[in-house]
Amino acid sequence: MKPRILIVYTGGTIGMIEDPETKALKPFDFTHLMENVPKVKMLDYEIDNIQFNPPIDSSDMDVAHWQLIARSIADNYQNYDGFVVLHGTDTMAYTASALSFMLGNLSKPVIITGSQLPIGEVRTDGEENLITALQIAADQDSNGVPTVREVAILFENYLWRGNRSTKRSADNFNAFKSNNYPELAKIGLGISFNYDALAKTYHSQPITPHYELDSRVMSIDLFPGLNESILRYQLNTPGIRGIVLRTFGAGNGPTEDWFIDAIRDAVARGVVILNVTQCVNGGVHASRYMGGDYLLSAGVVSGYDLTFEAAITKMMYLFGLGLDTGEVRRRLAIPICGEMSITNQRRM
Repeated sequence: MKPRILIVYTGGTIGMIEDPETKALKPFDFTHLMENVPKVKMLDYEIDNIQFNPPIDSSDMDVAHWQLIARSIADNYQNYDGFVVLHGTDTMAYTASALSFMLGNLSKPVIITGSQLPIGEVRTDGEENLITALQIAADQDSNGVPTVREVAILFENYLWRGNRSTKRSADNFNAFKSNNYPELAKIGLGISFNYDALAKTYHSQPITPHYELDSRVMSIDLFPGLNESILRYQLNTPGIRGIVLRTFGAGNGPTEDWFIDAIRDAVARGVVILNVTQCVNGGVHASRYMGGDYLLSAGVVSGYDLTFEAAITKMMYLFGLGLDTGEVRRRLAIPICGEMSITNQRRM
């Protein structure tokens, strides 16, 4: 039987055209996109599509759009072998991370891709990305089990785990990178899967989507010169439930009393604070230095090697489950779907 693939087209550069008046790129419809990739017919797949109406620039992506993508996949899960999500690059890693948490019991490929140049351009990367994404979404072993059973980002020469990925370049075709987890596949003359890195789980149960996300979260970036009044103002943002604290190096912050006291006060009020590093490689080792150990003692949860995108969406997901503060703190430090390497919770 022919592979059956569902494309969810959200918008993004891959489907954009140039406005004749302003010369700015704007989203166009799916028909225009497919007309520019006649080679898709050579795959001999059964391909259907769902389109955002209207298609959006990914900078406008929000929780409601993630819910729409997740519902499109869950509602059609039994009818297709794989799914391809066409998406703008700017927030692609956020969407990939969110979907990885939202699509519980996922055992089919959800491949997210897009392009740096519109698909109608002569030098576009969009055509190759789309065709390769479709091929990966259709790939199965001899027993009919999908090769990829997770949410992944396909861009140029690599397939990355979605909740490990970050956009690293606004100019290069290889726009994404997973700094703390190896590639799921390399794309050259063929597609070479890294079977050791691919998700091994296969769920016989139906998919269990979780649509509710709580967006009452925020991030605070540490920098030299941050003062107490600004920090306390941020920590006291009305209605906030969780904060991703982006720290220095191996998870370090200032050791001055005013800083630790402000953090401790926020934790005492019930705000969940998750520590992730500003570095692109490595992770939080909370007890390695005094600055990190003080944060741990104040009740800050170590995110170890979570990306920022995975940290913020994981927090939204856990609060969206209706969990209490203690349970959210506990689950933040435990891998759910391959988003972090180890637990790091010596003191919580």
